[in-house]
Amino acid sequence: MKAFGMFVGGMLLSSAATMLLCSEDAKKVYVQCTAAALRVKDGVMKTVDTLRESAEGILTEAKAVNAARAAAAEAAAFEDAVIETEEGSTSESDE
Repeated sequence: MKAFGMFVGGMLLSSAATMLLCSEDAKKVYVQCTAAALRVKDGVMKTVDTLRESAEGILTEAKAVNAARAAAAEAAAFEDAVIETEEGSTSESDE
């Protein structure tokens, strides 16, 4: 008998919960919560876009720095090669 009473109580509780969840007031709450979630999503997406643009700017600047360093290293290597060539030709002419 106790099990039957619990079963009937569960049925009544689930019926009441269903009626409560399907009411117009509940629908208004769902709509407001969904609207708030969409606003949060929009804010997060704006932040993500800002971070992405910033990261792209940093990447572009980093590539420019690396290109400048590579050009400077190549120029230094070329100058060293020219100096070695000049020293070698000076040594040969002294002999």
